[in-house]
Amino acid sequence: MVGDRFFKQVIFSSLFLPICFGVLLLFGALPKVFAQDAERITRTWPEPAITQHKISLEGKRYDYRAEAGHLLLHNAKGKVVGRIFYTSYTVENDGPNRPITFVFNGGPGSSSVWLHMGALGPKRVFMNENGLPPAPPYKVVDNEYSWLNETDLVFIDPIETGFSRPEDGESKSQFTGVSEDVQSVGDFIRHYVSKENRWASPKYLAGESYGTTRAAGLSGYLQDRHGMFLNGIVLISAVLNFQTLAFHDGNDLPHALFLPSFAAAAWAHNKVDRNRFPNLKNFLEEVEQYALGVYTLFLNKGDRLSMEERKELGEQLAIYTGLSENFLASHHYRLSTWMFTKELLRDEGFTVGRFDALIKGRDKKPAGDSYDFDPSYNLSIFGPYTMAINDHLRNHLNFKWDETVYEILTGNVHPWNYGSAQNRYLNVAETLRNAIHKNKDLKVLICSGYYDLATPYFATDYTVNHMFIAPEFRDNIQTRYYEGGHMMYTIPKELEQFTKDVRAFYSGNRSKK
Repeated sequence: MVGDRFFKQVIFSSLFLPICFGVLLLFGALPKVFAQDAERITRTWPEPAITQHKISLEGKRYDYRAEAGHLLLHNAKGKVVGRIFYTSYTVENDGPNRPITFVFNGGPGSSSVWLHMGALGPKRVFMNENGLPPAPPYKVVDNEYSWLNETDLVFIDPIETGFSRPEDGESKSQFTGVSEDVQSVGDFIRHYVSKENRWASPKYLAGESYGTTRAAGLSGYLQDRHGMFLNGIVLISAVLNFQTLAFHDGNDLPHALFLPSFAAAAWAHNKVDRNRFPNLKNFLEEVEQYALGVYTLFLNKGDRLSMEERKELGEQLAIYTGLSENFLASHHYRLSTWMFTKELLRDEGFTVGRFDALIKGRDKKPAGDSYDFDPSYNLSIFGPYTMAINDHLRNHLNFKWDETVYEILTGNVHPWNYGSAQNRYLNVAETLRNAIHKNKDLKVLICSGYYDLATPYFATDYTVNHMFIAPEFRDNIQTRYYEGGHMMYTIPKELEQFTKDVRAFYSGNRSKK
C-alpha cells in the first residue's frame, strides 16, 4: 500500500499523524496529479470576502465581522512567493486589546477545517451523541461552543492546504518542511497582526496534532524573530517528541506509552473485566503505573526475559488489552496501533478507529495485520467536514473560488523537509520549554482524548514530564483529558467540557494580569 511504503521511508514514521496518512492511503497517486495541474495553472486570485454576522454565546449577543481571503508572503527580496488563505472572525466594537487566537490543524498537509468547523468557529458540523454524523448531505448549525466570546479567531491554512498556494512559478519547497512551515506561518501571523493593528492584543495559538508541533515551533520563532511574546497556547492531541510515537525496531518507548490508550479502547469495547475495573480513570491509573514500571523493565530486558517473566507479562497484558496471550507472545509483547486496531475486535468481525477507538468499522476480510481504512476518519469526519467548509465559505461567507479545490487534506506538501532533524526524532518540546523560560507569562493548555490511538495522551504526559521546566514555571502547563479520540470534540458531551476548559483557560489568563 502507498501509505505503508511512505511510512517506511521516513525515520519518524508516525510524524505525519494523524490525517495525512489517510490521504495517502485513500488517494495514492492523486497528489502528484494535483501538483502537476498546479504547475500548469495561472490563477486569478479572488478578492477577500467580508461579511457581517451575529451569534449568541452564554446568553450574550456578539456582532462580528468575518473575512475570508489571502495574505501575501514575501521573500527576503520583497518578491511575492506565496498566498496563505485565512478565515477570520472579529467581534465588533471591542477594541484592539481583545485577545486574538491563530488556529491551525496538522498533517502536515491538513487545512484548518477540523477546528474551524468542529469546535472553535461560529458554525459547526452537527454530530450525533455518539460522535457520528447523520446521513448525507449532513448539517451545519450555529456553534454555541464557539470561542468568540473569549477571543477573535484567525484560521490559517498553510501553503498547499485549503486555498493556500505558492505564487505561480514558485516552488512549494519554500514552505514544505519543519522550519519552512514555522517561518511561513509565523511570518503570516506577524503580517496579519501588523495589518490589523493587533500588536496590543493578547495573542494565542491553538493547534491540533502536527499543529501542536507547529505551535511549539512558533512559540520560539515569534519570540526570537519578531519579538512577539504570546499569552497562551492550546495544544489539542499533541505531538511534541516524535520518538514517543514511532514504532521502530530498537525504540520500545511507544509500546509503553500507547498501552494506556490500548487499555482504554479495550475497556470501552468490554474486552476488559468491567466488574474488576468499573471505573475508567482508576483503571488507567493502574495501567499507567504498570506501563512505566514492570512493562518498561520487561521491554528493556528483551530476549533475557525468563519463561516465568514472559508468562507474567502475557497474562497482565491480556488483562489490560483484551488480546490473547498467544497473540501477545507472537509479537514479543509489543503492540503497535496498526495491529491493535485490527486485532481487538477481530473475533466480532470489526476493526476500531485510530483517530477514535470508539468507532468500529468493517474490512473486506477479518484476516490481515492492519485495517483496510480508519473507520473514525471515513465513517465519521471526512464527508461531513468537506461539505461543511465548502458550504460555509460559499454560502455564509460569500467566498467563491470555483476554479480551485479547497484541499481539506493533501499529499502535495510531501516530501517534507526535516532539516536538522532528518536523522533523528524531531523534538520541539525543547523549543516550547525555552519559550516558557523566556516568557514567564506564557501559559499552555494541553487537551487529550483517552481513545486517541494516533497521539496518545500518555505519550504527551511523558513528553511534558521530560521537558525539564524550571520548578517555578511548571504550573504554566495544564492538562485536561476527555472520553473521546483525536478530535474529542466530535462527541457533543466532550465538546461541551472541552469548551468549558478553554474558556476557563482564557478567563484565568485575564484574571492574572
